[in-house]
Amino acid sequence: MSISFLNGDYMPLEEARISPLDRGFLFGDGIYEVIPYYKGKSVGLMPHIERMINGLAAIEIKCTKTADEWKELLDDLVARNESMGDNLGVYVHVSRGADVKRYHPYPEGVEPTVFCFCFNIKDPEPVDRTKVTQYSLVSTEDLRWQRCHIKSTALLGNVIHFQEGYSSGADEALLYNANGELTEGSSCNAFIVKDGIIATPIQDNQILPGITRRIILDSLKADGSLQVEERTITMDEVRDADEIWITSSSKEIAPVTKLDGKPVGDGSVGEIWEKAFAIYTASKYDF
Repeated sequence: MSISFLNGDYMPLEEARISPLDRGFLFGDGIYEVIPYYKGKSVGLMPHIERMINGLAAIEIKCTKTADEWKELLDDLVARNESMGDNLGVYVHVSRGADVKRYHPYPEGVEPTVFCFCFNIKDPEPVDRTKVTQYSLVSTEDLRWQRCHIKSTALLGNVIHFQEGYSSGADEALLYNANGELTEGSSCNAFIVKDGIIATPIQDNQILPGITRRIILDSLKADGSLQVEERTITMDEVRDADEIWITSSSKEIAPVTKLDGKPVGDGSVGEIWEKAFAIYTASKYDF
């Protein structure tokens, strides 16, 4: 049974309740994070917390918890849920809170709703390109809002794009802007590899500042054995890539072997993925 946290109290997940006037429910007015823990060890915990605090500030939700207080809360929640298994994801959700009416402007004097719970996640993938799970994608124009750098709970645009991929039998949707430039996936960041060089779109308002993306870039640059670039990437480059990866806290670095029904590169998981994933795996608990 999952133990959740809601506004200062721990309780079984099925007993957690919020007001129907909560602005997270009415407007998607909130910020969230998903943080993986493997055998009690977190990946990117403080960067996740920092991103959440920045997101709350960006939409002017006044939550007074410090980074250290968040860390203490989430570590404690994982410890309370240790009976669920070794590998847990923690979902953290902070909405603006419940007002007495439905009204668009930010209300005054409303306490944020803080909700967290644990769920099971799978074991990390093996660092072996013959055994790792392979992904299939479809590409589609990015029709979401222009503030994708904020990890908002208002995810309908992402959900619609993800459903496009799901309905067509793919695992994800890969998105591009009106200029035909790669942005990201509906629930992940994206990388390509060509002639041994790794590239990912530059960080701007079109993409989420992914924590896994950040760990990959930092660990690869620190290692120095693989060349990595942050730059504009056209969809022509994507379709001509030797390798495509999608990255997130739940997927880590997932190799894509099919895009729009066609093989990526030679249709198998690439050697650069295996090298990069080994570097990431060796350092992911350092963040």
